[in-house]
Amino acid sequence: MAVFIPKKPSKLFIEAIEPSETIQIEQQDLYFLYINIPKLDRIFKVIVENKYVELQNRVLQNISSTAQQRYLNFLEQYPSLASRLPNVQIASYLGITPEFLSKIRKDLSVKQPLKLH
Repeated sequence: MAVFIPKKPSKLFIEAIEPSETIQIEQQDLYFLYINIPKLDRIFKVIVENKYVELQNRVLQNISSTAQQRYLNFLEQYPSLASRLPNVQIASYLGITPEFLSKIRKDLSVKQPLKLH
């Protein structure tokens, strides 16, 4: 897969955790759609702006938060993913080892025991 702007191969890849379909479009076709469907152009600009803000927040979080804070933020932001993803993927997202994630989970379970209803 290539990235549009630098026109170089991407250093990233997509790994689906569930059956998925991906759509691929050539740069000139996307630009054609932007020109001919102005609402589509606006929608994509809003999406890109929102993702840029998310990226900035994630970078700031990674340099200013502890691993435990990052994990708690992950649980708050993606509650349904925590039980569906393997520890390896969550740890990778958080920038820590799976072993350290296990330690964080253990520490949290001691601090916040499960509530019985």
